[in-house]
Amino acid sequence: MQDVAVIEDAAAAEVSLDPIRAQMLAELAEPHTATTLAARLGLSRQKANYHVKTLEQHGLVELVEERRKGNMTERVVRASAAAYVISPSALAAVAPDPARSPDRLSARWLLALAARLVRETGALINGAARAGKPLATFGLDAEVRFAKPADRAAFVGELTEALTLIISKYHSETGRPHRLIVAVHPGITEDADPPAEEHQP
Repeated sequence: MQDVAVIEDAAAAEVSLDPIRAQMLAELAEPHTATTLAARLGLSRQKANYHVKTLEQHGLVELVEERRKGNMTERVVRASAAAYVISPSALAAVAPDPARSPDRLSARWLLALAARLVRETGALINGAARAGKPLATFGLDAEVRFAKPADRAAFVGELTEALTLIISKYHSETGRPHRLIVAVHPGITEDADPPAEEHQP
């Protein structure tokens, strides 16, 4: 079982978003038969078996073992991953493209960048899995609090300047290109309304 699987196929994405099948995938973090799944979810065995087969056809469920039970053969299955991410490539025709409106202070542009990150990283993960090769990536996640908007603006300016210097130092016209994305956005809190100041850095 993979930690995270990236769904790039539109049909597989549609299958995974069905509420019953999504619940099944959660249950199938541990191996089950259609019979035990049916009991846990309050479904008929026939209906559970239908959904399991559909999930299996799209690579979302994998066979663990087959075992005899009387004159029947039970199939034990589990989810192919502990978690799933649907790549924007599953909706390629309407996927956001940061090149359409490159406004670095726009939250929508940031969302388009994030969508591209998911799409490209997902393709790399799936490609590396097929090739049986490791994938070298790096992620950094941090939280910073600003006393006032001017401090946030100063932070963004200094960060941009520092990254520009580092990129200039290490960039080469040869070698494999790497993409660097830096995002700064307000954190989400349950008791606060989302900020309206979209174009302030």
